[in-house]
Amino acid sequence: MRIPTLAATAAAVAVTAAAGARATAPQVTSRWYQQLRKPAYQPPRQVFPVVWPALYADIAVVSASTLDRLDSTGRDRERGTYQVALIINLVLNAGWSWLFFNRRRFGTATVLSAGLTASSVDLARRAVAARGAGALPLVVYPLWCTFATVLCGHISLLNSGHRAPPTRSAVTP
Repeated sequence: MRIPTLAATAAAVAVTAAAGARATAPQVTSRWYQQLRKPAYQPPRQVFPVVWPALYADIAVVSASTLDRLDSTGRDRERGTYQVALIINLVLNAGWSWLFFNRRRFGTATVLSAGLTASSVDLARRAVAARGAGALPLVVYPLWCTFATVLCGHISLLNSGHRAPPTRSAVTP
């Protein structure tokens, strides 16, 4: 894996993480979030800041390796489509946090989460096709996204009709 490729994927993932954190961080300790009804299987909030950095690192490393493999084998078209798929995935990833935490649109966030899951499956499929077993760690990402979609949908159902208006805090663009 080449350092410039890893730097580029790490930067893209870092921007995604920062954008998501900007929407999420002020809300997870808020009274609004504490009062949401959540299913019993929701992990404690301390799990999320452990899981997401690991997933983001996985996305950056596997994507960099995949892009380099496609480049070194002359598969420029596949490399380009992987880059587009990665960008779409990261936009969906950051967008979820804004819909759920900042805009409090649980149903829409669930639909977006399902799209993120499909995008994550596609990204993992592309990486495995390019790199074989070396890309298998990326398979954890769509599994987590599937769980997150179920959780988001369940929160949406438990809180239907109880959506508070969006915040007007400093995180609102």
